[in-house]
Amino acid sequence: AKDLVSNIDGVTTNGISVDQAVSKIRGPKGSKVTLQIVRAKSQSLSFTITRDDITLPSVKSKILDNNIGYVQISTFANDTTDLMQKAADNFKAKNVKGIVLDLREDPGGLLDAAVHVSSLWLKPGQLVLQEKRGTEVVQSYQALGGDELNSIPTVILIDSGSASSSEITTGALHDNKLAYVIGEKSYGKGVVQQLIDLGDGSQLKVTVASWYRPNGQNINKLGITPDKTVTVTSADTTDTQLQAALDYLNK
Repeated sequence: AKDLVSNIDGVTTNGISVDQAVSKIRGPKGSKVTLQIVRAKSQSLSFTITRDDITLPSVKSKILDNNIGYVQISTFANDTTDLMQKAADNFKAKNVKGIVLDLREDPGGLLDAAVHVSSLWLKPGQLVLQEKRGTEVVQSYQALGGDELNSIPTVILIDSGSASSSEITTGALHDNKLAYVIGEKSYGKGVVQQLIDLGDGSQLKVTVASWYRPNGQNINKLGITPDKTVTVTSADTTDTQLQAALDYLNK
């Protein structure tokens, strides 16, 4: 978080869009790209990366000490729903006393995956989010059922890299009083955008709706403020946010 990509293969990124940067960083499998990174506004780092197909599971889970279930979602992808269901089944079978849902640095992804993940805690019909255009509710998303984790105390970890679907899930569980939130304020990405193809081959990206939490708050640009703010610094030798979550659940 907060690293800046200052140039790609020796060419400055100043003045180019995110999409242009992505197209320059991506390339044929096996080829290399060098990124110059500015960290903490003063440290300059260079990384040469070999391009490859990246296939990482979006969900990782394990059982921690004192029978606490830990699950991390790195992004809300096509495999998230199935992997989260397996993690939930395992937690239930092991009769965990609490769950840590780690959504730190999760940039979001598929809305359907966020609804399915939220439904592991929410009772059928409980509100996950509303999509609004102005003050008009365009669509409401409710929990789908299968609330097997509903009665298990849960802490969600978020930070400034938590965005979009991770904020939807956090808001859904928090506002329905099923999770306590620890960490840092989330990013604040809560809009529905549509691409319109123009005749000259260019595209126009238009915001057509916004996402609202069950408590009625707009996610976009506001983010989610944790119940307890815990900041990680470079001086920390342990994961202070995770430890705060474990302390909360063990108490």
